[in-house]
Amino acid sequence: MTSEIPDDIETSVEAALAEDVGKGDLTAALIPYKAEAEADITVREAAVICGIPWVDEVFRQLDTEVNIEWLVADGERCEANTKICKLQGKARSLLTGERTALNFLQTLSGTATVTARYCDAVSATSAKILDTRKTIPGMRLAQKYAVRCGGGTNHRVGLFDAILIKENHIAASQNLRDAVARATQLSLGAMIEVEIETLEQLDEALDTGASRVLLDNFTLDMLREAVIRRDKHPAHRKMLEASGGITLANIGEVAATGVDLISIGALTKHVTAIDYSMLVT
Repeated sequence: MTSEIPDDIETSVEAALAEDVGKGDLTAALIPYKAEAEADITVREAAVICGIPWVDEVFRQLDTEVNIEWLVADGERCEANTKICKLQGKARSLLTGERTALNFLQTLSGTATVTARYCDAVSATSAKILDTRKTIPGMRLAQKYAVRCGGGTNHRVGLFDAILIKENHIAASQNLRDAVARATQLSLGAMIEVEIETLEQLDEALDTGASRVLLDNFTLDMLREAVIRRDKHPAHRKMLEASGGITLANIGEVAATGVDLISIGALTKHVTAIDYSMLVT
């Protein structure tokens, strides 16, 4: 599995080590400085692995002589109790980096794993699973990488790379058409999406320059009708995105309505960490 690795790993790891290690690991100081050790990291439950570059960076910053042999790759699905890597180096370095390395693994694998579950649930359709901006502060690029590792697709990274006109923007602009017209003038080629809450707004949105329409909290019947109206429109190839109240229990039905995209805040917001352990062997 390949995915572009975020360029903020170094600073993210530096911050994580600073909050954990501070002025020094008092407990690791009990171990003789020259003592060498080997360790294994094992995933304790079925998961999609994600976070390898962060683990590498943790030990690179602590001790460049630590050697890591990876037995899996990011994006790989593993069964419970799978050994995913072997480490060798100074015992102090391995013990100091353990928690920070596992924190990145457990969080990013949690995001990748839940993303894979949502993608599996719509695999019989053409719908794509999108993430949102509902991310852990400071971890956005990492979590969006994890979404890709789980088979999902990134929505906009932030407010700077796409335009999403929401209810408050429309209210401040007086009407939907004016909001999209201004966005078209200012977009500089960025994707423009407009969020709507009714089928009447859909008819209006289909006549604008927006390339996507977000159907917020639509019922299944409303989603089906939205797809029909979009397909009948002369310029009907606007992408339709469903969002709001969508879970693993109902996402199959949502995808079956024919929408193109389904955005899920829970991918990055409701993160359940994957259980990992590192044991000195």
